[in-house]
Amino acid sequence: MNRMKMLQFITYANGKYTHYTSAGTALEGGCRWIQLRMKEADDEEILSVAIPLRALCTQYGATFILDDKVHLVQACKADGVHLGKSDMPPVQARALLGEKAIIGGTANTMEDIEALVAAGVDYIGLGPFRFTETKKKLSPILGLEGYRRILRQYKEKGYTVPLVAIGGITLRDIPELMATGINGIALSGGILQAANPIEETRKIIHCINNSNL
Repeated sequence: MNRMKMLQFITYANGKYTHYTSAGTALEGGCRWIQLRMKEADDEEILSVAIPLRALCTQYGATFILDDKVHLVQACKADGVHLGKSDMPPVQARALLGEKAIIGGTANTMEDIEALVAAGVDYIGLGPFRFTETKKKLSPILGLEGYRRILRQYKEKGYTVPLVAIGGITLRDIPELMATGINGIALSGGILQAANPIEETRKIIHCINNSNL
């Protein structure tokens, strides 16, 4: 996995966007990492979006990840899977998907990170930064000080698995978050709720890439 600074876009459907069109908006703005998250959908509905979205990501040279649904990764030719704290254990997913698959995990504490590093994940989504309406059953809010504390401990342990901040993040939050040593930012509403989501994506990528670590 690329360890450079990055933007991950997590799909979201609302009155204006479908999961597919939300991803297309982010891709047009320059995002090159898409996670399809359809928690309430059945397998057939997920595949009806995932298969054409895989093709769209290929056109843009983007990484395509499924949220949770390990058993659908090969069916839609996704690059890997993101696993929440209550999803399949990463070690089990690795056994099913093989060494080439990208496997990410969700963390809220240093203990979570230690377990994920030991499990051999490729990246870790650390959050939430603040309250977000796009995800149910939120873990305790970290805030900026939470990231600073965890990143200090992370560096002391010498870990190198990329960490991606997630949860209610907006453009103005990014410089301070990147200054903690985080490797990337995951967004959904922060892009789709903007007046011009494509331009907002470009601004966010520019901000990530030009933040001083």
